[in-house]
Amino acid sequence: MEQHIIFDYIKQTRAVFVQLLEQLSLEEINKIPQGFRNNIGWNFGHIVVSTPGLCYRRTQVMPAYDIPFASDYGKGTKPERWIGAAELDTLKGQLVSSIQQIETDYNNGVFARISPYATSTYGLEINTIEEVFTATLAHDNLHYGYAMAIRRALVGSS
Repeated sequence: MEQHIIFDYIKQTRAVFVQLLEQLSLEEINKIPQGFRNNIGWNFGHIVVSTPGLCYRRTQVMPAYDIPFASDYGKGTKPERWIGAAELDTLKGQLVSSIQQIETDYNNGVFARISPYATSTYGLEINTIEEVFTATLAHDNLHYGYAMAIRRALVGSS
């Protein structure tokens, strides 16, 4: 499969996630409905930081790769504080710039050799960067789905 198609799908999922955010108030983005462990803002931040973590750190291509907000939204975290408008704007920018950088690095051969690993989300061994991109697409959609479920719970509780 042509990798540009995977990147197109990742970018589109991210665009619809941003559209969702733009329809909501900060209160709705930060609210954790009953029965949920996180909020829409955390799910958004999580996909922002997870992809560079999977592509650069977990593959050992650049283990020390700097990922802003990783301590707030990375694996094993949960919403601990209010997410303000300025932070959301920064995350939106990071969402776009990180996937553009990953695509550029892919096209330039940066990921020619990776260290295989298994994700805890799906439990499958990832052996190629193309498999990382496929897992990223699935992961982004999983968290977008959580965000949509949270939105429905918020509408139902109003």
